[in-house]
Formats: sequence, C-alpha cells, structure tokens
Amino acid sequence: QVQLVESGGRLVQAGGSLRLSCVASGRTFSNYAMGWFRQAPGKEREFLAGINWSGSVTYYSDSVKGRFTISRDNVKNTVYLQMDSLKPEDTAGYYCATSPTSWGGPRVVYDYWGRGTQVTVSS
Repeated sequence: QVQLVESGGRLVQAGGSLRLSCVASGRTFSNYAMGWFRQAPGKEREFLAGINWSGSVTYYSDSVKGRFTISRDNVKNTVYLQMDSLKPEDTAGYYCATSPTSWGGPRVVYDYWGRGTQVTVSS
C-alpha cells in the first residue's frame, strides 16, 4: 500500500521560508514522478510543482515559479518543497502526490495522495 506523509507546515510570517517534506512508502520511489499541490478553503486544488523520477526535470506553476523549489532524495524516499518569500496568499493545505508515470508535470495523473500539512502565512 502506497503511503505519503507530509511534514513541515506551520505558521510563518510573510517573507519567511519553509521546507516541506513528503516521505513515501509502498512503491519503488525512484521509478515515479512526484508533485506538490495546495488547496485553500473555498478554492480548487492547485498544482504547484512536479519532478520527474530522477530529479533532472522540474515543473512549476506561474504562481510559485522563482519562489518555490522542488527536489527529491531517492535514497531517503523523500520529496521536498522549499518555499521562500512566502506571502499570505500562500496559506493553504499542502499535499504531495505520486504519479504512475516517470516524467510528471501538471497534466499527468497523480494516483496517491498524502493527508497534507497546513501552511499559514501571516501578514
């Protein structure tokens, strides 16, 4: 059974930084693409960043490009989201997901999801 567990979310001031982590189990982690998403109350889930199986290719939404960085450690079965220059509008639940594809990106299917970690950015 595939499990994804996110951590690292907390309350932070605007302009600050956070690093989220997502540990995966139950699937050969290094074979598959990973992604980070977020969802704020009353809003649709939003793709933020994706990374291919090896970490050589990354994808970002326009809303976070230049501020957020996705990376992965295939030895630790972990994907990270480094978030810098945080804004109050970044407040949301953040979720990692795994894709059954190796290349990833905003348009592929993601079939397993974590329960999320809450990020709150105060002004």
